[in-house]
Amino acid sequence: MGAEMDCEAASKSPADNRPVADSKKSGRSRVSNGSALLPGVDGRSAWVRRLRDLINEFLGEHLAGADNCSPAERAIVRRAAVLITELEILESKFAANNEATPEQLLLYGRTANTLRRLLEAIGLQRRSRNLNPKLDDLLLEHQRRAAAMNEPADG
Repeated sequence: MGAEMDCEAASKSPADNRPVADSKKSGRSRVSNGSALLPGVDGRSAWVRRLRDLINEFLGEHLAGADNCSPAERAIVRRAAVLITELEILESKFAANNEATPEQLLLYGRTANTLRRLLEAIGLQRRSRNLNPKLDDLLLEHQRRAAAMNEPADG
């Protein structure tokens, strides 16, 4: 019972009386107010630039802007961008060494699977290919290709 009272007494600071949804930007962290991507990390490094590019791409192109996303969706996008960045680094190591160890492949596979689950959570969907196209679709595609081949080259 003494530990419970210590927790109650410790949680009676003035900061605990502020509402959770405090709208003042000055009271928010640099990460929350958007002035820093990662606290204490130079935002000019190649890793952070790639991370920022991926986050902006997902938020802008795939989720119709950061203003249209919930904090949970933004968090998922951020985690997905980190995993993509790290998977790209692993892929570079594989290419540089012309091989991957079984441990590296296991890490790569688990990370890629985690990434897939995160992307599914923000709306990535599997799309099936039509393996039995209709004759009309095949003829239309053939006509498009023939027309493209007959067009004069720009020069």
